[in-house]
Amino acid sequence: MKQNYTILVVDDEATIIEFLKYNIQKEGYTVYSAANGQEAVETAMKVRPDLILLDLMMPVMDGIEACQIIREKDDSYQPIIAFLTSRSEDYSQVAGFEAGADDYITKPIRPRLLMSKIEALLRRLSYSQVTENAEELVGISVNREKFLVHKDEEQIILPKKEFELLEFLMTKPGKVFNRDEILSRVWGNETIVGERTIDVHIRKLREKLGNDYIRTIKGVGYTFGQ
Repeated sequence: MKQNYTILVVDDEATIIEFLKYNIQKEGYTVYSAANGQEAVETAMKVRPDLILLDLMMPVMDGIEACQIIREKDDSYQPIIAFLTSRSEDYSQVAGFEAGADDYITKPIRPRLLMSKIEALLRRLSYSQVTENAEELVGISVNREKFLVHKDEEQIILPKKEFELLEFLMTKPGKVFNRDEILSRVWGNETIVGERTIDVHIRKLREKLGNDYIRTIKGVGYTFGQ
């Protein structure tokens, strides 16, 4: 339910903070705020929000540095992070994703689009609960809090997107997910990636887990299960 999620909004402009808090709280979410990257890191470590909306350009500490620190500070806490950016800052998207961002929300922000995006981002959290049957069937388990994967007795460390892709496929063993669904759930609707991105991540997962766990359904997509 919405009231179970906590969101941290970070921007150096008070009017934007007020706008974001008003629209997000109206939908039933708990909202915290910060005025710069340093405050964002401190607040994130204290309240551990599920989602952080992080302005890119700020005094004291910018969004990219704050994102890097949050990602590296505590492996057991990995929130969804989306940058707030104007169109003139599109050049920074690559640096943002390298810092650990999950997505971007472009300014000026429209309320309906904002809430639609927030709901899409938070839906990713629901994919962290993998069924016990899947774990018992194939000997693979995932730990969302620590971003760890265990295959039988072996611990496997995956990059963030590979982990999220595996975790998503494991939510419904045997279900065939098409490419559009995978791109939407794992990368987000506004992230500029192509279908080839999925293929590359699937290939890397197979190299680490073996070829028997993720099957390709030609012309459709991928499914998890032996």
